[in-house]
Amino acid sequence: MQGELTVTVRFTQAILQTADRLGLALPPDLVAAVQAEPRVSLSLQDELWSAFCRSTDDPLIGLRLGLSIQVGHLDAAGMLLMTCENLGQALESVLEYHPIVGEGGHFLLQQEKTGSLLVYEPRYEIYCSERVEAVLACLLHMGRWTTGGAFQPESLFFQHAPLDKLSRYSHLLGAQLHFEQQHNALRFPAASLTLPLIQANPELCLQLRGLADRLLAELDSQSLSGQVRTLLYEQPRWGKERIAEKLCMSGRHLVRKLAEEGASFKLLRATLLQEMAEKHLRANLSTADVAQELGFSDESAFTKAFKRWAGVTPAQYREQQL
Repeated sequence: MQGELTVTVRFTQAILQTADRLGLALPPDLVAAVQAEPRVSLSLQDELWSAFCRSTDDPLIGLRLGLSIQVGHLDAAGMLLMTCENLGQALESVLEYHPIVGEGGHFLLQQEKTGSLLVYEPRYEIYCSERVEAVLACLLHMGRWTTGGAFQPESLFFQHAPLDKLSRYSHLLGAQLHFEQQHNALRFPAASLTLPLIQANPELCLQLRGLADRLLAELDSQSLSGQVRTLLYEQPRWGKERIAEKLCMSGRHLVRKLAEEGASFKLLRATLLQEMAEKHLRANLSTADVAQELGFSDESAFTKAFKRWAGVTPAQYREQQL
């Protein structure tokens, strides 16, 4: 499965268990295939989602699946999320370790004047609307469960049109909804980041973080995008051609191979630089030092780039963290 995007078999089992609970019949050979490996290829996951959605006449089956997800379905990343001290740390774990659960999408946390926005960008195309609804419903469910019901998002945004009556969405999600929007996202008050988690366990969290780091490193070694991330983490100043040279290929070939994995060099680099910048700012490095560390020409160039990524300036981001 070298180079393929994958999903943990535990999340795949959530689909199988939901189908079984609802009495939905899935092809036995497909069920056997997705249970044969610790990681399921995204192409095989596409087949499973197709069979799962076709087996029911409920257009909100993805939403119902997401609301039934348990911590164990999210592998080590779920256990780590649960033991964090507060919701902000849990969301940082989501941003960093979500590939352990699945490489079918990407998360971004943006700070706005009115609150925080957790954005989800899917990489798949088959039954995309149902799968996006499953992911956002899962995030909503986990946020509420880990905080003992204290987490209450202001609204949910979907890029697609509603798949069923709005009354059903409202009944299942209990939140304000917006469809045909620019992003798939959860918006919530910035104060929610400090909500304590009911299962917080700092010692266990530290141990689970070590396990998650190892799993992520193993996963990264299997994909080209993971190799690119690793090189960029070590050398954030490097551009496409230098990274391609290190991987013994041309820049054009690198772009083409990344596209086959549903990724792009520009997005990978921007995402990683944002993660590194936020980490350095939380560590109280000056804006000038962060700019130099990440290879920007000057502090002004870094500030403009960071505001484009996060929606706020480095100074505003630092104030929000404090």
